[in-house]
Amino acid sequence: MKSSLSLTALGLAAVLIGYSLPAIAGDGHDHGDAAPAATGTALPRFAAVSETFELVGVLDGKQVTLYLDRFADNAPVRGAQIELEIAGVKFKAEAHGDDAYEVVLKEAPKPGVMPITATVTAGAEVDLLAGELDLHEAAHTDEPAHEHSWKEFAGWAAGGLAVLAVLVFGVRRLMAVRQVRAGGAA
Repeated sequence: MKSSLSLTALGLAAVLIGYSLPAIAGDGHDHGDAAPAATGTALPRFAAVSETFELVGVLDGKQVTLYLDRFADNAPVRGAQIELEIAGVKFKAEAHGDDAYEVVLKEAPKPGVMPITATVTAGAEVDLLAGELDLHEAAHTDEPAHEHSWKEFAGWAAGGLAVLAVLVFGVRRLMAVRQVRAGGAA
């Protein structure tokens, strides 16, 4: 009986150690194909959709980059005239490369929700699109995300082994007391 308990305790300890070893190895020793983590912040954007067009705008400071596609097949619309109205101020978009348009604002928008209206003229098609740009203040962008070090994992592993040792000691002690009681009754 005593040897089976010891084997069980040793097996459990081996399993716990086996699970903690990859965590102790640290960066560069995992041998796995981990997906790359996204870094940086996402730029604020808005979308305006009609039955004919889809317009997506990306705000980067004072610059708004616009992407205009056909709603039916998501094909980029080239050579369109776009007049953008942001919070009551009108801007004319200029072509920027093959698939994009650009508007430069007089100043960076303040946080809050701003209505956006776009008048799109592409050939004989004229459409009015509406959307909203919702800007929030950046919260805690200077603080890096918490990363776990091998020392932290090693501490958890050591704590787990200590708890396991206490359990094994307690079970052995309990078994010894039962054997003494059983021996005294015989």
